[in-house]
Amino acid sequence: MKSTTTETTATVTLPRRDYEALVRRAELAEDIAAIRGMVSEADLLPAPLVRRLVKGESPVKVFRQHRGIAQTALAKAAGVGKSHLSQIEAGRKSPSLAVLKALAAALAVDIDDLA
Repeated sequence: MKSTTTETTATVTLPRRDYEALVRRAELAEDIAAIRGMVSEADLLPAPLVRRLVKGESPVKVFRQHRGIAQTALAKAAGVGKSHLSQIEAGRKSPSLAVLKALAAALAVDIDDLA
């Protein structure tokens, strides 16, 4: 690498591969910054929770337990009966869209997270 300095400017000469490596690093840093701006840490789910969802466990139950909410409290907050909620969590009943919206609101998640 060769460096030249004049009164008003400084220049650096380096091999193309080094220049291209610097450009790739700068682009990667910009991409990482953009992603961090789109995703907050609150949006990230712990791995054990993700594993439970992937295995097919009820998203309502998983998010309820993750939030530390009792079944009775969630049922009351969503305006559904506890037995109805229990059946939804067990997979014996499918919630209506209105119930799904209420559960999502009570759990502070997107409705898509529960569907």
